[in-house]
Amino acid sequence: MSRIDESKEFIPVRFAVLTVSDTRSLSEDRSGDTLAQRIEDAGHVLVDRRIVQDERAEIAEILREWCANPDIDAVLSTGGTGLTGRDVTVEAHRDVYEKEIEAFATVFTIVSMQKIGTSAVQSRACGGVANGTYLFALPGSPGACKDAWDEILKWQFDYRHKPCNFVEIFPRLEEHKRRK
Repeated sequence: MSRIDESKEFIPVRFAVLTVSDTRSLSEDRSGDTLAQRIEDAGHVLVDRRIVQDERAEIAEILREWCANPDIDAVLSTGGTGLTGRDVTVEAHRDVYEKEIEAFATVFTIVSMQKIGTSAVQSRACGGVANGTYLFALPGSPGACKDAWDEILKWQFDYRHKPCNFVEIFPRLEEHKRRK
């Protein structure tokens, strides 16, 4: 049974993709390529794409910049979600979040368990919202990026997905700022 309501019109979302890596360049960024291709194939818009080294302050600075950009609705980062000392993407994301989407980590773990078994426990994928922008930190492998997009994000960023989705609540993400 399809969860897409064909009577609704598709609304493109504007994304930015950030690859966190000390060693990759754009020409060898397979995870970033995976996300960029899936975003565009789904009918969304890729507004910006960058690579940054595993430096917490630098990652957070780019996330804040993109959250302040009215042309960007959602940010997907890839890399730096593991357990090693250089894995600081999750901490950088949490420095920026106003609200964390705790269930994203849980659902991502469930999806990963089906693919890689108990090795899924080593991922610290996370999601949140800041300044009306969705932010998701994904592991640095193309497979993990495919899983996150194909099984979760593709659906939540489709306005036609029911019973609910991220797109339909965009206008309400910053309703607290309208209060007097």
